[in-house]
Amino acid sequence: MLYYLALWLIPYIGAMNVFTYHTVRAGGAAITGFVFCLLVGPWLIRMLRSLKIGQYIRKEHVASLHELHKGKAGTPTMGGAMILLSSLVALGLWGRLNNRMLWISLGVLLLLGAVGFLDDFIKLKRKHNMGLSARAKFAGQILTGTLLGLYLLNNPITVSATYVYPRDVLDWQVLVRTLAAASEAKTATPAKALWEQLDEEARKQVAEAAGRDTPLPEERKTLLQSLNKILGEGRLYDARLWPLDTLTPEARGLLGARAGSLTAVELVRLDRLLLEAALPQAIAKSVPNLHTKVGVPGFKDLYVPLGPLYVLFVIFIIVSVSNAVNITDGLDGLAAGASVASLLTFAGIAYVVSRADWSQYLFLIYVPEASELFVFGGAMLGAGLGFLWFNAHPAEVFMGDTGSLALGGAIGTMAILTKQELLLPLAAGLFVIEVGSVVLQVASFKLTGKRVFRMAPLHHHFELLGWSETKVTIRFWIIALLLALMSFSTLKLR
Repeated sequence: MLYYLALWLIPYIGAMNVFTYHTVRAGGAAITGFVFCLLVGPWLIRMLRSLKIGQYIRKEHVASLHELHKGKAGTPTMGGAMILLSSLVALGLWGRLNNRMLWISLGVLLLLGAVGFLDDFIKLKRKHNMGLSARAKFAGQILTGTLLGLYLLNNPITVSATYVYPRDVLDWQVLVRTLAAASEAKTATPAKALWEQLDEEARKQVAEAAGRDTPLPEERKTLLQSLNKILGEGRLYDARLWPLDTLTPEARGLLGARAGSLTAVELVRLDRLLLEAALPQAIAKSVPNLHTKVGVPGFKDLYVPLGPLYVLFVIFIIVSVSNAVNITDGLDGLAAGASVASLLTFAGIAYVVSRADWSQYLFLIYVPEASELFVFGGAMLGAGLGFLWFNAHPAEVFMGDTGSLALGGAIGTMAILTKQELLLPLAAGLFVIEVGSVVLQVASFKLTGKRVFRMAPLHHHFELLGWSETKVTIRFWIIALLLALMSFSTLKLR
């Protein structure tokens, strides 16, 4: 709302322009989500208590664990509604509502929140710790992942390489000499068309550089600036110079839609493809269809092409991460604090990949619309911290599946939309460790009849070793934060 209000008031109050910056709006969303959560929290907790919506503590399996947690019986649950409500208010106030990234993220958040709410409601109605059947819960998660995957398969969110950067030049000597030779050509060629559109300073420096072994840094900079200016004007194509049969399928597809409504970015992309066709020995061919490819951390141009199987990959992420957060939610503040670390990580990544210069410098997939995902991350971060205020030991409220499934969905969606899916094992590393402990425990017991841990998930193992709940939670937070910082470090290790 403030974004649109600022646009309306800018002609009268220039300072309102600050509210159009996504950095300012992300900060505002975080503060709003936190403050609103603090304000609504006491009221919601009182309402949940009055409705007798309290947690049931299971007595089965491990008597000593029940002894540790029996005092939590009756603590209000479904507190995840506090996170959802605070996030919605913050995004309604600070979000740019015509951005589809925002709506995709909100859709997943609310769908999984609804699945979690049904699970919590059934538990409370039955006055038992068992809610939705495992099959029904998985069905809701799989449906959410399927809808997201199908949308992304048919509606790309990424942009293949557009403007030319130094790393895109295969051979500087070939580039300048090809352009210099084109200046003397008597017939029209693609290279000649490029030469004629270069500005005067670039032509002068290309002519000088052609006589040396390699262009000087300043000459390279001037040439690239002039080429990118040409690409930005979107008037390079000439059917006589670029016959369709010499172009890539992607270029032909863009040309076929040109009479329609290509976006400004798509027009630049088309001219980038024409530039590659005109100078094949000098300009690197860019990777198309990045929306169904998965980048491998640590490698600058290594992508795993999944094609239609990308839908299954998205389903796997949504189901895995939402369940992982749900499993981790066993101690006061544990899941909320660990989620904050992961949300902060992907909010930062969203900011980076939304900038063409930073994403090119770090060899990341450029996702221009992810700037609003940064605002979404800010709202979730603030709401998560606000909830943690009441969820810290001794907890006044539990998030329940309403919150844990929604938080897991938000984290998984941010990883998918920023095209950093394979960073999840680090950025959400604590959740991976917790799930891994359950898998290892079950596998060991079924195969050998012995248990690896005193109890799984892992946080209960340390409780039974004698660690206090607060010590387990804080130490696990430290692990989550360290893993999140490690995931940031991989952005440069390419």
